[in-house]
Amino acid sequence: MKIEYNNLYTHFVFTTFKRLPVITEKNRARIEKYITGIVNNNQCHLYAIYANPEHVHFFVSRAANMDEERLATIIADSSARFINANKLCDGLFQWQESCSAFSVSKKEVSTVCDYIEAQKEHHRKQSYNDEYADFLKHYQKTLREERNESMR
Repeated sequence: MKIEYNNLYTHFVFTTFKRLPVITEKNRARIEKYITGIVNNNQCHLYAIYANPEHVHFFVSRAANMDEERLATIIADSSARFINANKLCDGLFQWQESCSAFSVSKKEVSTVCDYIEAQKEHHRKQSYNDEYADFLKHYQKTLREERNESMR
């Protein structure tokens, strides 16, 4: 069945291979613009993006025919080719083989955008490893609460 209208919001986190800090401030904006173009060219909409040295957060609304894995694969493959072709990091650039994708409700759109846009300041206070552990705790707690509610 064709889906005519949708609200499919996803917060993605991509990590560089071995979590190496290879995305420099000098090339950050260029990488962000390229990823934005990939998102837009696939009939999705990018709300916020920030490329940290070892990971990138971006928040999108997806087209009805675009699942998270397909969009993540397109972005990862295309952006890695772009970064390598333009020598935007030392050596061969690669993403980790997996990423994270968190669904977001419409009421949380501005909160997630604010969070992503504040990444530079945020990571002065919290490491990526701690941030990621907090994400997993939050989303696992959410999953447990939803399961418990459905069992009632």
